[in-house]
Amino acid sequence: MDFRQQLDDIRAAAVSVDEPTRLRSFFETTWAQELAEAPEMATFYGIRGHDHRWSELTVDAVERRVGERREALEVLDTIDGSTLSEQERLSLDLFRTMERGEIEGADFHGELQPVNQLQGVQQDAAMVIEAQPSETGEDVAAVLERLRALPALVDQTIELMRLGAAAGNTPPQICLRDVPQQVRNQLVADPFDSPLLRTIAGLHDDGGRKEAAQAYRQGIVPAFERLHDFLVEDYLPRARTTTACRDLPNGEAWYRYLVRHHTTTDHSPEEIHELGLAEVARIKAEMARVAESAGAADLGAYAHHLRTDPTYACETADALLEGYRAIGRHIDARLPDLFGTLPELAYEIVPVPSYAEQSQTAAYYLPGATDGSRPGQFFANTYDLASRFTWEMESLTLHEAVPGHHLQIALAQELGDLPDFRRNAWFTAYGEGWGLYAESLGAELGLYATPAARYGALMGEIWRAVRLVLDTGLHAFGWSRDQAIAYFQEATGRDDHDIVVEVDRYIVWPGQALGYKMGELKIKELRARAAGAAGGRFDLRAFHDEVLRHGCLPLGLLEAKVDGRIAASRPGR
Repeated sequence: MDFRQQLDDIRAAAVSVDEPTRLRSFFETTWAQELAEAPEMATFYGIRGHDHRWSELTVDAVERRVGERREALEVLDTIDGSTLSEQERLSLDLFRTMERGEIEGADFHGELQPVNQLQGVQQDAAMVIEAQPSETGEDVAAVLERLRALPALVDQTIELMRLGAAAGNTPPQICLRDVPQQVRNQLVADPFDSPLLRTIAGLHDDGGRKEAAQAYRQGIVPAFERLHDFLVEDYLPRARTTTACRDLPNGEAWYRYLVRHHTTTDHSPEEIHELGLAEVARIKAEMARVAESAGAADLGAYAHHLRTDPTYACETADALLEGYRAIGRHIDARLPDLFGTLPELAYEIVPVPSYAEQSQTAAYYLPGATDGSRPGQFFANTYDLASRFTWEMESLTLHEAVPGHHLQIALAQELGDLPDFRRNAWFTAYGEGWGLYAESLGAELGLYATPAARYGALMGEIWRAVRLVLDTGLHAFGWSRDQAIAYFQEATGRDDHDIVVEVDRYIVWPGQALGYKMGELKIKELRARAAGAAGGRFDLRAFHDEVLRHGCLPLGLLEAKVDGRIAASRPGR
């Protein structure tokens, strides 16, 4: 049935169906439409039925989706919230907040920048196909159909880039320098050496192998060659030479929207910049105390020792990955001390794919499938092993795996009593704020036992505090890329490849980097508030369960939920 007709039916049912039932029907209908419009998302969630398609990347499709969101909100407004339960009202308010934000953001036409060094068809297509199943004949048929449809996605990407270049809406030229090679990395002599076909390389069906190889040679290779040539000959020469979001069309308003979107607060760039400067100074003083406890002459000398002593580096990628896995096993054993509820879904630690590692950050997480068929994945970057220090591994594991992203996201996915959109919602400030807060739990989980590991934890924290300064500096205050790199080096005492990768990330993802510290500070504030109210009766496990049991929320709604729990727990209630 047509989506608009389904919305009309929900609207008309007001005379015959109770409001909770209408709301459930509304959420089921809009979630099904969300998956239909974003089949790659369905693949990552492990929801079958969409693995043969790609999203439509056209201006008309973007306008259609915005229209669908507006119509959905009109129907939602016909539902009487006074008849709903507290949890249902929260779902209604959250859906409205999310959709209004998407509609507002659409005015800035971010779709005209479909490719940068961190994302785009040259990386994402292989990642999607690697995430989808390939065990059954039906699975393989879906992979083959997606492979045959990939050239159309590439051409849609090129057209959006062409429109963006004409409108002056492109990523900075400097941040696109590695993208042509990323495209080239998808082009290999043997189709089954390609990341796009790797999951079906062991296929025993000669007919299926022939189809896959044909789709690769006759469709995908020419499409990626078109993309490469367009990048080199047309797009990069026309890409902007500025780096600030404010230099884009309507850029100042766009950046302020992105700040609100990623922090879920009303703090201005100016306020966040000052907060970042204060946090950097505070954390740097703590790092100096750690250096003193290690017997170093000063912070600079200790930082130099940690960066140059070979005992803090892994000689092989396998050694690095096994080190992360050992830390994960240690944390797993201690989690029940701090959490009353743990996820059922497992996680694994794997290397960042070679075709993307040079431009990717030190680590990232991808959620597992909601049906448990694919675990959550902590991707560790094994590129440039000399810069992958062992003293930063504990904090990265805490953030990306447990009790950070994997624990939080998997628990949300398993909240079966909540609508699907809530179990899969993402707000940067909450999700990344939780990840950074999880890093602060290291000592309580038996980690950070050495000065080097404590320094690593503080390095992780100052890394995120620096983001408050640099993101706002770059996009609101006119800082140059070189100025941002120099500040980063001075604040952290590091000068390695990751700093350049990080600064370029802030440039192409304005506002995103602000969510980490803003969210962490709010969660720490709420913990202190709850502990102060409870006195000696404070239960950390109960606090963590309260923060996690509603799924991902804007910080204001999270604060309201924790405050409600505090009020309900007061003596006499």
